[in-house]
Amino acid sequence: MPPIGYLAPLALGGVCTLTALLRPHRMNRKRYLFTMAITEIPHLAAVLLILATALTWSEGDFSGPGGIIAASLAGLVLLGLAALTWRGVRAGPAVDAVVREHSAKPRGGAARLLRPLLFPFPWRSPLVTRSGPLHYGEHRRQRLDVYGPRGRDATGPVLVYFHGGGYFSGSNRHEGRALLHHLAARGWVCISATYRLRPQADFEDHLSDARAVLRWAYDHPEVHGGDPRTLVMAGSSAGAHLTALCALSQDQSMPNRPRVDAAVCLYGYYQRYYGRGPDESPVSTPLAIDPADAPPFFIAHGDHDSYVAVEDARALHRHLDSGSPSDVWYAELPGAQHGFDALYSWRIAAVIDGLDAFLDRVRIDHPMRTAP
Repeated sequence: MPPIGYLAPLALGGVCTLTALLRPHRMNRKRYLFTMAITEIPHLAAVLLILATALTWSEGDFSGPGGIIAASLAGLVLLGLAALTWRGVRAGPAVDAVVREHSAKPRGGAARLLRPLLFPFPWRSPLVTRSGPLHYGEHRRQRLDVYGPRGRDATGPVLVYFHGGGYFSGSNRHEGRALLHHLAARGWVCISATYRLRPQADFEDHLSDARAVLRWAYDHPEVHGGDPRTLVMAGSSAGAHLTALCALSQDQSMPNRPRVDAAVCLYGYYQRYYGRGPDESPVSTPLAIDPADAPPFFIAHGDHDSYVAVEDARALHRHLDSGSPSDVWYAELPGAQHGFDALYSWRIAAVIDGLDAFLDRVRIDHPMRTAP
């Protein structure tokens, strides 16, 4: 009979794998936390299981009926991990199809497969430098980091990123790192900001902070070094909610309301803010804002997200498609959970390739302009 030191991790891995394989029927944050890592790096879990099984076998612990049962369960778990790995790899073709749909050339190559396979962690390249924290307001949460290319002037366009966390948690140094590092290495200036959180802050505070960061990006090119005449706003989860709202409510007659040239929304929530109803003011759902003046959007969401349903992203896609004059790129990632950008997985590698094509198209179709 295999020892408990082998059976306990096998049982835990089996439950995580089975849960990740099944499509969620209701939203559950615990399920997301339970399955996020194994969904994105199942091949590493498979390697660990193979090594543990080989060691246990070499010590003669698979003898008898108990050993046969344990070995059979290990085989089933490995099959499940192989299925999760295949789902992760399929993100590449899914994003490439969206790129082709918009008459652009897919950017995928061997690196998109090899880097997540060999080192699926979002380390910061020596080619990228980070400055911060810098403050855009007096509150301790009103701070930001600036990423740019090391050793040369950062004269490229600017991307402003907002983290997720349900408006009650989160940090600007835990999410979106692969995207920020990649664009900074390409010459972009990337600003990753925090904002005030509930319950001390409310919806108007979050929205005010987001617009303050955009204003800071426009007003301080001498600090960050980028060219704010092309500005892209991006976010994950709650940050995607903020991004969609700011991109769709660009009243240039309002003071301190800078223009967003494109929006990038990753696994976002797009319904109304906590406890707010149809008579709210200001509007807290992008689904209730006329998209007639919307900039180009890139939306990516997992079809196995158990924290924010994929139907939210589909609804935003339909809403924008119904009235936006700009391109709307929508990538639905097979098997992806919430938070698929926490690690450098095949999914975020594919999304980054798609974003490269999208952002290049935005810069071609929307030439440099004068900042307000």
